[in-house]
Amino acid sequence: MASKFTELAIDCADPRGLARFWCSVLDYEVQSEEEGGVVTIGSPLAPEGKQRPGPVPPVLSFAPVPEGKIVKNRLHLDVNPTDRDQDDEVRRLLDLGARHADVGQTGEESWVTLADPEGNEFCVLAGRFR
Repeated sequence: MASKFTELAIDCADPRGLARFWCSVLDYEVQSEEEGGVVTIGSPLAPEGKQRPGPVPPVLSFAPVPEGKIVKNRLHLDVNPTDRDQDDEVRRLLDLGARHADVGQTGEESWVTLADPEGNEFCVLAGRFR
């Protein structure tokens, strides 16, 4: 038996705000919210998966921390548009509050690197998993 990837914890200044952004990006919904604390979001289409066989869409938990982000993430999310092309998805994410991020791209990449409202980098892929 192996472990399942079920949750990604993200430190941030504004858990509610960042949870709202990522709910819009991933079509997730808030699953739980502690007063002044952690906000957890997940897919409305899949139940929490500890007993569920097969892959489970991970939940994202946003935890408040006092310090801000300082350097490039060593771990980041890759997202893949499901109902539009990459350019349209990048425009949608920019409208939601993302911004372009420079992490040393050459311009030859098939992905677009963005940052969420708190500066966490993520990539928009060009149709890898359709």
